[in-house]
Order: sequence, then structure tokens, then C-alpha cells
Amino acid sequence: MQIRYKVEVAKEIVIVGGGIAGLATSLGLHRMGVRSLVLESSESLRVTGFAFLTWMNAWKAMDALGIGDSLRQQHVQLQGTTCVSATTGHTTSRLSFLVPGKCGNHEVRCLRRRTLLETLEKELPQGTIRFGSKVVSIEQTHNLKMVHLADGTVIKTKVLLGCDGVNSMVAKWLGLQEPVFMGRVAIRGFAENPDGHGLEHKFLQFFGDGFRGGFLPCDDKAVYWFFTHSPHNKQVEDDPAKMKQYVLSKLKRLPAEVIDVVERTQLDTIFGHPLKLRFPAKLLWGDICKGTACVVGDAFHPMTPDLAQGACSALEDSVTLARCIGEALLRKPKEEEEEYNRIKRGLEKYAKDRRWRCSQLIATAYVVGFIQQSAGAVMNFFRDECLSEYLAKLFLKKADFDCGKLDSP
Repeated sequence: MQIRYKVEVAKEIVIVGGGIAGLATSLGLHRMGVRSLVLESSESLRVTGFAFLTWMNAWKAMDALGIGDSLRQQHVQLQGTTCVSATTGHTTSRLSFLVPGKCGNHEVRCLRRRTLLETLEKELPQGTIRFGSKVVSIEQTHNLKMVHLADGTVIKTKVLLGCDGVNSMVAKWLGLQEPVFMGRVAIRGFAENPDGHGLEHKFLQFFGDGFRGGFLPCDDKAVYWFFTHSPHNKQVEDDPAKMKQYVLSKLKRLPAEVIDVVERTQLDTIFGHPLKLRFPAKLLWGDICKGTACVVGDAFHPMTPDLAQGACSALEDSVTLARCIGEALLRKPKEEEEEYNRIKRGLEKYAKDRRWRCSQLIATAYVVGFIQQSAGAVMNFFRDECLSEYLAKLFLKKADFDCGKLDSP
């Protein structure tokens, strides 16, 4: 029996993936006066991950999108960072976040993922996100892309933007090399205490013999924490109870209130996943864009979380991309080919603007993670006694970046 396909025409842009990058890109385009369709494979907003750290560069991007002030009201500003050796229990460095940078005053908060996604969704026009839309294949037809969905639908579009994460189908279609597993795993958790967590409004980092982690208050009751290590027992990563006990076994020299946060963490808010990255060389010379298709966020530059810049740089991408292609789509072309070439040039400008910045972040995060998660007495001494303060300052240095504003019509 022949399958009948339903063809829908997306007037402007199709975005694959309804995570942070996808919704932020759609909102950036909306602020420019351009409609888009977001295809999300799940049946609702994907809120796994709970929270993440946001630096100055992320807040610059969120202000450009018009959502910064709303999110500030719901999350405390972190005053600084304290680095502690999990081996000795001694503080190795302290750094204030309340200092000026080249692009303005530094601003650091731990942002709830659900809150960000719901805020982005609320700002988008009704019907922008199409849930339950799993992309199974992509094909090129002249200057159009044909996006095939699992339900048999084929969506025809002028512009295709891949915001579909580390295992991006759009990135594969463009020919980008698969991200590589770095031999490290991140365990993450989220704890809420109705009576308050008792932690200062600071980013507490700790480093041990072959592991690192941190605690980040979102507000006075909720704390997001992470722990990265090189696993020796895969069964631990598949069992939240074992992950929790493993983390607790490494925190014995940390303050009691920190240990209490992990002990209070419910098992359904603990998960582990492997850390992957795309080598910087693949970004510098790979096909980030091809014709009128490109990738954004983790689909573009998956990186280890050691600079806490994954989501922040995705927000930068979204604003930059919306600005680069907004004008091309708003100007009425004299003929179809002229519009195609303008969009193509806009995507090429986006790729040029973002290649070096994202390559630097990937490389720096990898080196920072290697040092911070080092093992052995010599490396631990060198990290704790010589590099701790320098590494803390590196966070602020890489966050001192402004992706610019959106010029709405």
C-alpha cells in the first residue's frame, strides 16, 4: 500500500529541537519579526537537567531576547566562588563575582532549566512549537529542504536550523563529525529544602583525586549540584541510589551543610551522562552551515561542562543567528534566487562569527577539566596550590563577552 504524505509549507524557517537553543533561536527571530516552526520530538517541554550556571554572556543574550529581567527576579545572584580541596578540606581560593569586566559588570546566577524554557515558550506566538514531531530524514530539493517526520508528514522549508542536541540529525546531514566521548561522566542532582538550604549565595567548587564538582544555589531553597569523574563501574551510572552513595563517599571532608544537600536529594532528580565534545578543528573547518541550513548550540559545539558555558554559548548562538538572517528574510526579494543567496550569506556570516569563539570555549573547557579532575599527589598539589585562583578567574574571563543586540523592525 502506498503511503500518502501530507506536505506542509513552512513560510520561513524550520527549527529542529525545542530545547534552549531551539526556543531561544525562535524567539530571537520572532523579535526580528520573523516566524518559525519548532519541531520537538517529545510531547512536552524537555526539562531534564534541572539547572545550569549562567554568566555575563548568557545574561547579555537573554537581555537581547527580552527575558532577562523576568528571570533575574526568580534566581539569586551569586556573589563569588570558593574552591575547596576535597582531599584536605582546605579552601584553596576565593573570588568575587561582583567585579567589572570589559563588557560590563559580571552577573552569575544558577538558572532553573524549566523556568527558562517556560519563559521562552510563553514569549513565542501560539503554535510555534509542534510537539511529538520526530525528524527521521532530511533531503534537499533545489533550494528547499524536505523534513520527513516519523508520522509520515513532510515539511518543506526555505531554512533549516538544527538545534537538536549532541546527537543532532541535522549535524549528521551537514557532514559534521560525531562528538567524541571523553572518558568522563557527569552526575547531576537537584535538591529542594522548604526550610532553606543554609548555603551562601556562592558557587562552591571542590576538587579531589580524579574528580571535581560544585554546588550552586538557585534561590534560598533549591540547590543544583554536579560531580564529574572517570567511571570504573558502569553500573553506578545506571543506578541513582549508587550514584548518590558514590558522591557522598567523596565528600567526607566538605562542610556538613554541603553533604546535607546531597543526602536530601531525591533519587528521581539524580542522573548521570557521558561527557562528549566536538574537536575544535572540526568546528574551524567543518560544515557548520551548508546552503540555507546550519546548526546551533550542542548540535554545533558540544563541550565538556568545565567552564559551564554550554547553555550560555547556545544563547549567544541564538541571538547571533537571528541577527544574521533576520534582515535577509524581512526584505522582499526581487526573485527567489536572490533571497536564497541572501539567506546563505547570512548563515555564512553566523558561522564565521561563531567558529573561533566556540572552538576556544571547547578547548579551554577541556584543559580546565583535565587539570581540575587530575589525579596523583603531584598534580593535586600543583592544582590546589598554584592554579586554583587562576582557573577561577578563567571562568570570568571567558564569560566577558557580549553577543550584541537584536534590531527589531
